[in-house]
Amino acid sequence: MWTEPGASGAPAARLNRRELLWRAGGGLGGIALAQLLGREQALAHSPTLAARPHAQRVVQLFMSGAASQCDMFDHKPLLIERHGEPWNPGEEVELFQSAPGQVMASPWKWTQHGECGRWMSGLVPRLAECVDDIAFIHSMTSRSNVHGPATFLESTGFLNPGFPSMGSWISYGLGSENDDLPTFVCLPDDRGLPPGGPKNWGAGFLPAQHQATVIRPGAKEPIPNLFPPQGAGLEGARDAADRDLINELNRRHLEGRAGDSRLEARIRAYELAARLQVAGPEVLDLSGEPASVREAYGVDDPATASFGRRCLIARRLLERGVRFVQVWSGADNGFPRRNWDSHEDLERDHGAMGRSMDGPAAALIQDLKRLGLLDDTIVHWTTEFGRMPCSQGSLGRDHNPFGFTNWLAGGGIRGGVTYGATDEWSWKAVDRPTTNYDVHATILHALGIDHTKLVVRTDGIDRRLTDVHGEVLHELLA
Repeated sequence: MWTEPGASGAPAARLNRRELLWRAGGGLGGIALAQLLGREQALAHSPTLAARPHAQRVVQLFMSGAASQCDMFDHKPLLIERHGEPWNPGEEVELFQSAPGQVMASPWKWTQHGECGRWMSGLVPRLAECVDDIAFIHSMTSRSNVHGPATFLESTGFLNPGFPSMGSWISYGLGSENDDLPTFVCLPDDRGLPPGGPKNWGAGFLPAQHQATVIRPGAKEPIPNLFPPQGAGLEGARDAADRDLINELNRRHLEGRAGDSRLEARIRAYELAARLQVAGPEVLDLSGEPASVREAYGVDDPATASFGRRCLIARRLLERGVRFVQVWSGADNGFPRRNWDSHEDLERDHGAMGRSMDGPAAALIQDLKRLGLLDDTIVHWTTEFGRMPCSQGSLGRDHNPFGFTNWLAGGGIRGGVTYGATDEWSWKAVDRPTTNYDVHATILHALGIDHTKLVVRTDGIDRRLTDVHGEVLHELLA
């Protein structure tokens, strides 16, 4: 039984779980109930479901630091023709750090690929092999040209910290397919955290259990505090007695604090941790993967090992029922650059970041396809904003929130297509300008969720991942 708070916050009525979920407003409660009853095949339709879902899970590849669209995916011949000339687009240009420099062609050559004839840069030759499975969105825009707020916007739908991430919304809405593994997993860059750190994968005002479980495959303890310290005496009868006492104290705590999700989240975390002691090491053990798979992901190559290992672990998590996996490429700013923020020397910094990302990201698409998982798994490649078509100093590029690229693959997304466009410079979105809200709405739709009904009321305001915005990009859906 659950307690529904009265108008003053005092306990008012006793509800069973099913009644509570439906009375939650037809939003997340309806989704959760749909999931519960869906497992029993007892519900044919929920008001929250947008359509029969194509996708069951999502892997998000986040390029922290602002990856350059005009050096990987957005081919603009004019940059090659005018390279080295003063850049003058005919109107005032707002830049983050510098005045407009010279027109700057990409250091990498462009060639066409796939049946769709897609132009791709030589920085991403392996992804060029996958273009017929990818939908490119070239008209992305951001509301900020500052890394922290723009990263929050892509992760949570809001510029400020404290809101649930997309993974948390999906975890809360659809639940888990595997009770022995977390519903939402974050795999940060081995070099550190992105701007804003854990707030990018936090649960915000959703129940705390829906924040991501962070796994660091390159660390001595990939899952922190999973096992008790050796010699602590936490085994046998003593361990059982301690757990019984803790369970009784937890029960008393919960009885006096109706509606507080923090303890329940901790209890669920401890229960999950107990199961993870078996499931966690197994999913992180890559020794059983064929040599051909390890080679494709580049897990034994120093240039690709970190991102490659995390992409391969992401695939292993997805195939075991984890609902949302977030894989980061790049950490917060430092020198030498350890992310995509190439202000000083784009060829040097993007060269290293691109090589580390390209092969593993392509391997992930190809591996999911090989295993029959790409049909119901969305791969979402994103970054917080793009970079300018002109030089900063002589070798770098400044921030560009006016036009950049995302791409999607799998999970009911049409491959080999392009949506929107920037101008002839790869500066501003001019054809169907697109926001993170539109991409989030489209991903939710592919998962079978109507983004306008994925709602939670908090502090007197109805909140959703897409705020009050967002349109499903139907042209990208199969």
